Amino acid sequence: MASISADKAQTQFPELLKRAARDKERIVLTSRGRKVAAVVPIEDLKALEELEDRQDVEDAKKALAEPGKSITLAELKRELGI
Repeated sequence: MASISADKAQTQFPELLKRAARDKERIVLTSRGRKVAAVVPIEDLKALEELEDRQDVEDAKKALAEPGKSITLAELKRELGI
């Protein structure tokens, strides 16, 4: 996986986009030597979002299966004073 400083990425951004889109390359952006972000192919982002959605559904099912009293949104708002 390639790595480039954020400063350098500013001057090379069009090329980084091409590498991600065309070559399916993942490029890590660094700031002061620390990894801070990445330019990734859209397919990678879509796959990550699908995984997150599946995890959210699993977490919701577990929460709904937990014992205890459920409250309505209106009750929650009233309890929180909003």
